[in-house]
Amino acid sequence: MNINELAQLVDNAAFKATPVKQISEGQSLTLDEAYEVQKQMIDLRLKRGERLIGLKMGFTSQAKMTQMGVDDMIWGRLTDEMIVQNGGSVNMSKYIHARAEPEICFRVSKDIHGEIELDDLDQYVDGIAPALEIIDSRFENFKFSLEDVVADNCSSTGVVVGKWLAPTREIANLKMTLSFDNEVKAEGSSFDILGDPWKSLQAATRLAHQYGEKIKAGHIIMAGASTAAIFIEKDTTISVNVEKLGSCSFRVS
Repeated sequence: MNINELAQLVDNAAFKATPVKQISEGQSLTLDEAYEVQKQMIDLRLKRGERLIGLKMGFTSQAKMTQMGVDDMIWGRLTDEMIVQNGGSVNMSKYIHARAEPEICFRVSKDIHGEIELDDLDQYVDGIAPALEIIDSRFENFKFSLEDVVADNCSSTGVVVGKWLAPTREIANLKMTLSFDNEVKAEGSSFDILGDPWKSLQAATRLAHQYGEKIKAGHIIMAGASTAAIFIEKDTTISVNVEKLGSCSFRVS
């Protein structure tokens, strides 16, 4: 298949919530080609009326990078259709094998035109919030290579964002818990996000510039997960609590 056909394949799998075989099982794909598949897949969504609202970062822990055999993070694009209102609900039928991850989210205050130094990021952020990401690989058995997951928009499916707070640099070691019906399922620290979530935001500016993706005022940047992703369950309220930042949640119906 060519790049366009692969983009249509992954887009159709997401749209119909129907898994497909790994791309890498049938053909080789470079990382740059995988990002081009991702871009064309998102373009299909934009043509259907969706709107770009930001980026998500992946592989933001050293353990995950080591597991996947890479030395850098990956990133995907977010659209408005992915937003789940804080306290809102989702239906299991729209997913294949979805999981939830606890995260921290940044809100960008002005356009970013290139890589920004870590110490200068305060000028570009006007909000920070607790967040949840719903990920849902479109590949059978939730198995994928690095190139597969990048082509699949890094499994991006849903985003829940809590109350926006004034940005602070003091978020490098905050306790984060992921709970199902108030039962803690996973516990971690914001330190597990590159040692400091601000470093993930800095990496987002570098990678977006490298691939020609614009980060605009009002966009949100999901910094990456602080724990392993947990399969979501029907008739369950899933929540994250981030020390000092608060909480957010969604209901699975």
